[in-house]
Amino acid sequence: MATGPVLVVDFGAQYAQLIARRVREANVYSELVPHSMPVDEMLAKNPSAIILSGGPASVYEPGAPTIDKKVFDANVPVLGICYGFQVMAHELGGDVDKAALGEYGKPKP
Repeated sequence: MATGPVLVVDFGAQYAQLIARRVREANVYSELVPHSMPVDEMLAKNPSAIILSGGPASVYEPGAPTIDKKVFDANVPVLGICYGFQVMAHELGGDVDKAALGEYGKPKP
């Protein structure tokens, strides 16, 4: 079992720092890393887990941030939150559908 940090991959979420802090508050070391970091560099840190943060993009936008599929074959638990989950679903061949109302940041009543 890996003994390295929990990596929080930042896709531009307003709360990415908060995710990393909450992991640390659970007495688990975490590091915030940019989504542009090569997956091989992420895996070289021997992560215990990887959290894919949210962000303002759509997986269907040209140039939208993504992650190399190798991360899902690395035998490391991966949790996707909001956009991070959409990236995971999209990269693994799932369908991501647009909601009637887009939301980023504070929800609208």
